Amino acid sequence: MSLQHFPHTPPAPLRVDVVIPVYNEEKDLPHSIAILHQFLQQHRGYDWRIVIADNASQDKTPQVARELAAAYTNVQYMRLPHKGRGRALRQAWLASNADIVSYMDVDLSTDLSGLPPMIAALACGEAEIAIGSRYQQGAQVQRGLKREIFSRGYMALIKLFFGCNFSDAQCGFKAATRRAVQALVPLIENQGWFFDAELLLLAEHYGFEIFEMPVRWTDDPDSRVKILQTVSEHFIGLVRLRLAFSTGFAVAPAAAPVTEAYA
Repeated sequence: MSLQHFPHTPPAPLRVDVVIPVYNEEKDLPHSIAILHQFLQQHRGYDWRIVIADNASQDKTPQVARELAAAYTNVQYMRLPHKGRGRALRQAWLASNADIVSYMDVDLSTDLSGLPPMIAALACGEAEIAIGSRYQQGAQVQRGLKREIFSRGYMALIKLFFGCNFSDAQCGFKAATRRAVQALVPLIENQGWFFDAELLLLAEHYGFEIFEMPVRWTDDPDSRVKILQTVSEHFIGLVRLRLAFSTGFAVAPAAAPVTEAYA
């Protein structure tokens, strides 16, 4: 019998969740979701889903997010009762049933053109963590001197503590395979801004390959990041991880049980 007699079913596209962690973003959310949704519609190689992860917003963000979820078939909304960007990412990523999960900041500071290459690197097995980098050759960055000094100084501190190979810990533009999320995210203690760095340091410590993509990045002048508070949080996190790695206190990663996915 000829092979043409057998029906051919093309493989289903990989499912990719794009998580947007938000706190009091009623003004920026509609515009950002519209731009992101249009962009993803133009890149149909994957089964995209946008997840708005609201960490205890006190303005009209919940109402706006629910309206967006009703207006777009591939936009979903989840609300957490407590603040913390890391907490929102942990919940959204562990609850996801997607093959690949990602996240970006709601202000879309990072140019969206960097997303498909990052996802492709994970889809083809080149790496299990993918990050946007503002410091790799080819990156284009626009921001003020104060944040430039803080960011570069912070990366220098990370390299001093850990001798890491990745170049940018805090760019809000990352993706990971389901396997990497289930193995690493349950080990992350931080619920706030240090979540990103802790994820990457744990990934490198346990031998997960990290892919870096130079990106175009524009600073948001209305950023909610509080520099002094963030510096303290990150320094405490770095010391905690350095002690954990040096004493062998950190446990080896293992696949976490699959949590119930959001609707």
